[in-house]
Amino acid sequence: MALENKTIGFIGAGNMGEALISGLLGAGLCQPERVVCADVRAERRQELEKRFGIQSRQSNLEVVRQADIVIYAVKPQTMTAALEQTAPGLDGTKVIISFVAGVPLATLAGYCAQPLRLIRAMPNVCVSVKAGATAIVGGPHAKPADLDLAAAIFNSVGRCIVVNAEHLLDGVTGLSGSGPAYIFMVIEALADGGVKAGLSRSEAQLLAAQTVLGAARMQLETGAHPGVLKDMVTSPAGTTIAALHALEKGRLRATLIDAVEAATERARQLGRMAGGVGKQKSS
Repeated sequence: MALENKTIGFIGAGNMGEALISGLLGAGLCQPERVVCADVRAERRQELEKRFGIQSRQSNLEVVRQADIVIYAVKPQTMTAALEQTAPGLDGTKVIISFVAGVPLATLAGYCAQPLRLIRAMPNVCVSVKAGATAIVGGPHAKPADLDLAAAIFNSVGRCIVVNAEHLLDGVTGLSGSGPAYIFMVIEALADGGVKAGLSRSEAQLLAAQTVLGAARMQLETGAHPGVLKDMVTSPAGTTIAALHALEKGRLRATLIDAVEAATERARQLGRMAGGVGKQKSS
């Protein structure tokens, strides 16, 4: 992978940025001296230098000028300031990746007069345990090789797909971006059921979490349709079909679909709000 010859710069060194740095180095995709990050907190920069052996800078612009691949990993409310600071260093020689929620490609492009090789990503919080789900989309000037580089970065902390239109990232946000919260709620509810059945809280919680993990791994590794796997567990007049009947009466399917739809619509709203923010290209 061509990443080994690239310098990767992180604008922002929070939890998500740290997870990507850890994934990249752990997978051997690049060497520590090829990673540089910027953060306003000196203690945070020192912490990451000590932990990973990477470089750090106080200046966002200095990182951009040094990097071949620039990754924006700041909070949405600080993205405008970060873009204003780094705009003088942006050009068409760099691959620019942003996973700042709600900031569309057009807003990013508006900070530079020349065409940029932009990629927008939507990872989820599970990158912190190298089990993230990420979708990426390229801007009009991103090359196929640029998307390959971005996919390699996010595959180091889970699994990454490429979607062919930016608006689909709203659906990704509603499904996998917000999805861990839905599953945490499912785990909590399953554990409550176990406690009601007489198990201790710790026993029930472990069994619930492991059941979710095992079911997900089984689907991913077999590639079988979830309905087929469900039927494998469901015997005639057995316990599982009784439980599935209760779930159907409780509208579990419809409720989860509604949840994804609600989160998707909220992502669209936030995107429309962010779309008007930022500079316009000079003519």
